[in-house]
Amino acid sequence: MRTRSLYALTIVLLFALAACSSKPADTAATSTAQNTGTSNAAGNNTMGSSAGQPVAPAAAPAAAPAPPPPVVVPAGTTLTVRLGQAVGSKISSPGDSFTATLAEAVEVDGNTVIPAGAAAKGKVVDAKPLGKLKGGALLEIRLTSIKVNGIEQGIDTTAVERQEKGKGKRSAVMAGGGAALGGIIGGIAGGGKGAAIGLLAGGGAGGAGAAYTGNKEIVLPAEAALSFKLKAPLEVKAAQ
Repeated sequence: MRTRSLYALTIVLLFALAACSSKPADTAATSTAQNTGTSNAAGNNTMGSSAGQPVAPAAAPAAAPAPPPPVVVPAGTTLTVRLGQAVGSKISSPGDSFTATLAEAVEVDGNTVIPAGAAAKGKVVDAKPLGKLKGGALLEIRLTSIKVNGIEQGIDTTAVERQEKGKGKRSAVMAGGGAALGGIIGGIAGGGKGAAIGLLAGGGAGGAGAAYTGNKEIVLPAEAALSFKLKAPLEVKAAQ
C-alpha cells in the first residue's frame, strides 16, 4: 500500500511540475496573440477610417471673371467708310453688295469701340442708269454690317443717295429744233436736195448738242469716303 501511495504521489507531482512549466509559455502565447490582435485591430481601424470616411473634395477652381457688358454705340453715330470697289447707277443693280473699311475710329466716352480699318459691308438699295432723252440717274446705298472684335454684326444705317437730274426734255428740243432749223436753211439755199442735206446736218448738230449737254452716270469710285449714320444703337460685344 505504501508503494502505491508513493507511486500516486509521484504522478501527482509530475503533473504539477508539467502544469507549472507550461503556464508561462501559454501566457506568452496568449499575450502575443492579444498584442497581435490589438495591432491588427488598430490597423483595421486606421484603414477603415481612411476608407470609410468621405474624402474631402478638391478645392474648386476659381470661377472665370464675367465678361464685361457690351458697349452701346448710340443711334445717330456717324460711320465714315471707304468703298472697297466702285458702285454706280449703271454698273450696279439693286441688291448688289459691296465692301468697305472704316476710315475713322468710333469712340464712346473717349474710348475707341470700333477701330479704324474695321471691315464693313453694304448693299445697293437702288440703281437707275441715265434714261435716254428723259429721266435721271439714281444711286442709293447703305451699310448692312461691320466686323468688331472678330464678330460680324448687322447694322441699320441711313442711306447715301446720289441723283443726277436728266436733261432729256432740253436735249429733245435741241435735237428737234436743230433738225428743223437745218431743214429750213437747206430749203432756202437750194430746194429739195438742199433741204435734205440741211435736215441731216441739223439732225447731226442736234445730236451733238444733246451729247454736249452731257447727262452723266453716277459713279462712286473705290476708296471714296462716305458717311452713314446709325439708325439704331449698336451693341459692341467683347472679344472672344
